[in-house]
Amino acid sequence: QGKLVESGGGLVQAGGSLRLSCAASGSIFSINTMAWYRQAPGKQRELVASMTTGGSTNYADSVKGRFTISRDNAKNTVYLQMNSLKPEDTALYYCNANVTLLIPFGQFTYWGQGTQVTVSS
Repeated sequence: QGKLVESGGGLVQAGGSLRLSCAASGSIFSINTMAWYRQAPGKQRELVASMTTGGSTNYADSVKGRFTISRDNAKNTVYLQMNSLKPEDTALYYCNANVTLLIPFGQFTYWGQGTQVTVSS
């Protein structure tokens, strides 16, 4: 079985920065797209940023120019650097990855447990 573990959330003032990390573990053959989603209270979960194995990225319009997604394929880890944070960025942030496992063999999509980001005004 695969697993995603996130870290790095917290409380920060508006204009501040945070860096989220998400490490994948298990009998991993390869990891395809890795992404960050977020869900604010009373709202639907939304895509924040994604990155393919080849390095192509996609960002929500609301975070372009402020957030940067990156990954370390050797460590099976994806990061989200969040700068110039705004109160509207407050949400539970989830890591998502499409993973090819050896045991059991197959392609699976996993979610992390979520890490809270709170931005005060």
